[in-house]
Formats: sequence, structure tokens, C-alpha cells
Amino acid sequence: MSMRIRFLRHATFVFEAGGQQVLVDPMLAPAGATDPVPNTPNQRRNPLVDLPLDDAGTLGLLEETDAVLVTHTHNDHWDGRAQDLVPKDIPIFCQPEDLEKISAAGFRHVTPVEDHLQWRGLGFTRTNGRHGTGEIGDLMAPVSGFVVRVEGSPSLYVAGDTIWCPEVEEALGTHDPNVVVVNAGAAQFLEGDPITMTAMDVASVCRALPEARVVAVHLEAINHCLLTRRELEEELHNQGLSERVEIPVDGETFEIP
Repeated sequence: MSMRIRFLRHATFVFEAGGQQVLVDPMLAPAGATDPVPNTPNQRRNPLVDLPLDDAGTLGLLEETDAVLVTHTHNDHWDGRAQDLVPKDIPIFCQPEDLEKISAAGFRHVTPVEDHLQWRGLGFTRTNGRHGTGEIGDLMAPVSGFVVRVEGSPSLYVAGDTIWCPEVEEALGTHDPNVVVVNAGAAQFLEGDPITMTAMDVASVCRALPEARVVAVHLEAINHCLLTRRELEEELHNQGLSERVEIPVDGETFEIP
């Protein structure tokens, strides 16, 4: 049984496995709806691009969605538009720290993943990460990743907003996922190191798990994500890793056998 992934924009995508359709990190606002991330190298309004769906298409997608997975509640992963449009009775899975915030927005079936849970044949296991280094990394925390398993389908590791770090390396070694979705873009403030994966971080993921299919998202949609698709592709090509990594365009769908 294959897994179908439909990438929408930034970190927002849908995966279908085990007869269930799960929406990950919905950021549904139109282009230019929100202020730029402050203290960053450019001050363009966010999102930088529109969704590859019109309003009717977005509503249709939500009608077909069985559950929502929120890795963390930063605005570029769980925005006001998503909170308005996502049905209040849909199951939502999240890290424990975000239970109160999501529930306070009126959602009635919010389940925190402490370590592991089963839902309709899907197993969700929460992993750790680091949303940057030093003081900035501490301020951006907490964030989580999630490994999703369903019998007969490829296993999926949604790394979440993290840099390459021991926690990610441990998750790869422990869970040995078939598919790894990483948030690239090398997001950065005017001070400090990148807070999401750089091209070198993506390469480290590839080398840590040579058999996995890596999907790099979180690119060209938010003003502080400075790494472009082209730059990532060029660096991966230079390192002989181009064949290992999918860098989907907005709206792209692919099957994982």
C-alpha cells in the first residue's frame, strides 16, 4: 500500500495512508495577509505566495480531511485563517504544550501526543528537535516532530521546525522511517544561526539514513526563509545527493510506494 503526499505551501501538506487523510501544519492565509516576521533580513509581508487552491478548493480539502497534525503553533504552521476554517469538531493531534492554546480556540477534539498514540490504525510517535541554537533556540521552543506508521504503508517522519541536531539523528536511528519531511529554508533572524534546516542540514539527513526518501519543504513562502529551492538543489547536486531529495513545488502530489 502506498502513501500519497500532496504538498500545498511552506510546511502545509496532506498525506493519505491507511484510508485516512491527515492535514499537517495548516497555514491557509492568502499572500500578504500578515506582517513580516520581525528582526529579519527582509520585510515582505507573509505569506509570500498564495495557496495553490482557491477558496472553494481549500474548503473542499478540509471537508475531505480526517484529522489535523500540528507540530507547533507558530503562525506559519497554525495561522488564524486555519483556525477559522478548520472544522471545530475535527480530531487534532499536537504536542502537549499546545493543548490549551488549540482548545481555547474552540476545537473540541484535541489530543496531545505525549509519546505515542494510536488512532484509526495510524500510530503517532512524538520526537524532539531544536528550533535554532543558543538563546534563540530556547525562545523558539518547544517544537516537536512526529513519526507516523500504518500497517502496509511507508513510515513517515515529519521532523518539524528543527535544525540538524542529536535529537533528529536519534529519531532517524530509532525509527528508521521510509520518508522524511524536513523543514528547510534556513530561516534566520538578523542575529544568530538558522532556526530551520540549511542545505548542509538536509545533506546530513540524507547521509544519516541512506535508504530514506527525503522531502524538503518550508521554502520560499515566509520572509525569513532565505534558502531558495534552486540554491538547495544546487548544493545537493554538488554533494551528489540530488536523487535522494524531493523539493516539491506548491501543489505537487506524489506517491510513495
